[in-house]
Formats: sequence, C-alpha cells, structure tokens
Amino acid sequence: MTKPIGLRGHHLLCLLGYRGMGYSKEFCENMTSVYETLRKKPATIIRVVLGPDDLCAVYPTDEVPHCENRTVYDRDAEIVTKLGLQVGMELSWADICAKVAGYVKPEDIGNLCATCRWEPYGVCAEGVRLIGEGSELPPVAPK
Repeated sequence: MTKPIGLRGHHLLCLLGYRGMGYSKEFCENMTSVYETLRKKPATIIRVVLGPDDLCAVYPTDEVPHCENRTVYDRDAEIVTKLGLQVGMELSWADICAKVAGYVKPEDIGNLCATCRWEPYGVCAEGVRLIGEGSELPPVAPK
C-alpha cells in the first residue's frame, strides 16, 4: 500500500493554484511531482497533518523559514475547519476537491490567504474556481 501524502491545511488550497512557481528549483520539482500525481490520480490518499508536511520537507534552507510560524498554523487551522476536516484524517484528493467545491469560493482566497506572497497572482482563486466548476486543473507548464 502506498503511503499517504501528508499535507497541512493551507497546502490543500495552494496545490489548486500551483502553476510552477516556488521558492527553489528543488521545491518546485517536489511540488510539481505532488501536483501532477494528484491531478492524474485523484484517488491518491492525503493525510491532513499539523505543521510541516511533504511539501515543507523541501523548503530551501537559504530562505527565511515560515513553516513553523504561528500565522501559518492559524491559516492551516482556518482552512481545515472551513473544509470540515480534522488533522489526522485520510481521504482521497478527489474528496478534498469535493470539499473545496462545496465550501470555498474564489473570493474566499483573498481572506484565507491574505498574508501569502503567492495570493496576489490570483492562481489559487483560479484553482478554486476551476474545482468549483468541476473542471480539471491544468498541467504544470514545462520550464
């Protein structure tokens, strides 16, 4: 049996807006791998975790770390609650997307993710919109 992918609360929404941007080459390679796995295999099991997850594991050491910041934990908790999830739950990516479609609107991203450096790009709101419409997320464009 394949090990579930561990994701913290806010990464459940970040992945919807991932379009190849990130903190480093290694971070982007890992994020692209997870994103494409979930996009192509929506039955993949996700474990909702508290704190640093399988995406944080490749956060660059030369960047100011934020994975343990209180504001990040607060954002995680708010998103997990909004989606009706709990830390420790295991469910498929398709089920998470169904929760997003039911509980999150594109305009919520501006509030939920107000302090995120990626929010102004609008890609996460776009991802939420696509999921809400029942559309597929786009493949990550090759660099």
